[in-house]
Amino acid sequence: MADPSSYRPRPGEIPDSPGVYRFRDEHRRVIYVGKAKSLRQRLANYFQDLANLHPRTRTMVTTAASVEWTVVSTEVEALQLEYSWIKEYDPRFNVKYRDDKSYPYLAVTMNEEFPRVQVMRGQKKKGVRYFGPYGHAWAIRDTVDLLLRVFPVRTCSAGVFKNAARTGRPCLLGYIGKCSAPCVGRITPDDHWDLADEFCDFMAGRTGTYLRRLERQMAEAAEEMEYERAARLRDDIGALKKAMEKSAVVLADATDADLIAVAEDELEAAVQIFHVRGGRVRGQRGWVTDKVEEITTGALVEHALQQLYGEESGDAVPKEVLVPALPDPVEPVQQWLTERRGSGVSLRIPQRGDKKALMETVQRNAQQALVLHKTKRASDLTTRSRALEEIAEALDLDSAPLRIECYDISHLQGDDVVASMVVFEDGLARKSEYRRFQIKGFEGQDDVRSMHEVITRRFRRYLAEKEKTGEWADGEDLSDGDRPTTGADTTENGAAPTRGPALADEPALTDGPAFKDDDGRPKRFAYPPQLVVVDGGQPQVAAAQRALDDLGIDDIAVCGLAKRLEEVWLPREDDPVVLPRTSEGLYLLQRVRDEAHRFAITYQRAKRAKRFRSSPLDDVPGLGETRKQALIKHFGSVKKLRSATIDQICEVPGIGRKTAETVAVALARATPAAPAVNTATGEIMDDDEGAPETTADAPGEPVTAGTPDERRGQER
Repeated sequence: MADPSSYRPRPGEIPDSPGVYRFRDEHRRVIYVGKAKSLRQRLANYFQDLANLHPRTRTMVTTAASVEWTVVSTEVEALQLEYSWIKEYDPRFNVKYRDDKSYPYLAVTMNEEFPRVQVMRGQKKKGVRYFGPYGHAWAIRDTVDLLLRVFPVRTCSAGVFKNAARTGRPCLLGYIGKCSAPCVGRITPDDHWDLADEFCDFMAGRTGTYLRRLERQMAEAAEEMEYERAARLRDDIGALKKAMEKSAVVLADATDADLIAVAEDELEAAVQIFHVRGGRVRGQRGWVTDKVEEITTGALVEHALQQLYGEESGDAVPKEVLVPALPDPVEPVQQWLTERRGSGVSLRIPQRGDKKALMETVQRNAQQALVLHKTKRASDLTTRSRALEEIAEALDLDSAPLRIECYDISHLQGDDVVASMVVFEDGLARKSEYRRFQIKGFEGQDDVRSMHEVITRRFRRYLAEKEKTGEWADGEDLSDGDRPTTGADTTENGAAPTRGPALADEPALTDGPAFKDDDGRPKRFAYPPQLVVVDGGQPQVAAAQRALDDLGIDDIAVCGLAKRLEEVWLPREDDPVVLPRTSEGLYLLQRVRDEAHRFAITYQRAKRAKRFRSSPLDDVPGLGETRKQALIKHFGSVKKLRSATIDQICEVPGIGRKTAETVAVALARATPAAPAVNTATGEIMDDDEGAPETTADAPGEPVTAGTPDERRGQER
């Protein structure tokens, strides 16, 4: 525990101006970000008698080892910089609302020739109209299903659309009247775009126009004795009214507003947001956060506004935001919202009428969400604590293993050997800490050697980081080419981001956030576990322990979990530790092991699939994905491209003569791929019929011998 006086700035160093400050710990990680109208006054509050500080603030300043600040011109700039740094550094002592899912939106892709109605999550795209968010995707689909009777807009994917256009036959929705079938030319692009625009107008709350128009058309059809048409219009009116009933009118005058309510106690806070568009509740969402700092309701509201609108602009920020308490000061926040929207935004507390009544409803939802969260968490905390205590007792550890790392090796008959590292902290998966390895120290299948290599590389990186921060003074030479390297982040996890770059030309170890020396971003291998779990028995455990011994690390426990009898193996022990089948500790170890296996085999399958989909064009220097697709689209297959002349290759848009010569030389040197075989018929398929060298829009799938069950059995 650090003494705040050891890093307190000298008198006169801190400027008396607006700015943003950062507290860092001994590892240079940013642990808290704050903003202030006067940096001098705000920071002085942290360096007073510890007895006068709030317990959470006291914990923060004693965890920190340094403080730094950045001066800005205005409080609005401070607000923007604070939001950016909280998002970038993810400080442990800042309020962070844990949104348990990415809320779905009803999206209309108005940036396409034939706009499509679909469910979308995640980052918003330019040119797409969004409505929501909704609590559940099925609520969107129910609404769309009702509206397609009146607005038969395209809902199919690009692949289905192209296939229908190729065959000249629309999908089922086109036959039953719930799609205008632009794929087969039943409607022009302009008319279909107008139809999608009318759909957007209806979803935006302008419903009266369409209802009156349909009622007038129904009356005209009845007068002309076109009773079938009148009946269809009657059903259309009923569908529209039913869709409107799903979002009842709560506010008059076509109000666009977001209502934010906060329910809190000493430890946690729940936030609920109702999105009202066109006077109707279009969506609802909620967050829960730990109050790891001393904070007022107004400050909680400010953080909620930052998270809610930090990435939004234009109409996504409503004209009116109703809150239970105003941030202090309120002017910078209101100005920031106005800049995000591009026009005036009213931030206020509702005092009377319908808006106050609706705010009370939102407040009740927030209170119920907090109660439900605390009920679930109390049970979950008890179970996880018991599991960690049982593991510590069974393995004779000094304390409960708050950070557990598990490693698994995966391959297919010795090919594409990879390894995974998953991390559990406080009994919960920490997916941002997951890592993936390629085994490159040797060829072939050897799980024991693979485990030794992975453990060695992981903890060599840990020692390298300790050396950088001055915590390691052993003089060990770590410059053997296995130092940390940067890698891009992608998204992985059934619902969550995978860590790791594209698989092409991957370094020996690539994953996680960038490894940097002088900032507070999380380092890749900087933090050691209290327990290393390997998927396997005595040989794998011995290999892991030997790797740690070779590196001189003696303060990390190692164990293995064997699949056959779920036995726990310890280093240098001839007999396993057998945990009761009902043990929470065993359940936790099983979850850790199974997650490591899932992560490893997912990576191994991705590498194998990429290898099967490889093309000779991948090795052509300077040829990007766009021009590769253009070549394949022009010639139809690599086989035809290989037989083309340089002049014919130059005819492809974007391909110059020098590039054409490079492509021709590369294809001439490449060995033609073996033909694919249809295992059902024994037929040898030509490139043009389905070999892996196909267009980028419809990549061919490799044909592998054996049944699906047999292939799964070959995977480790």
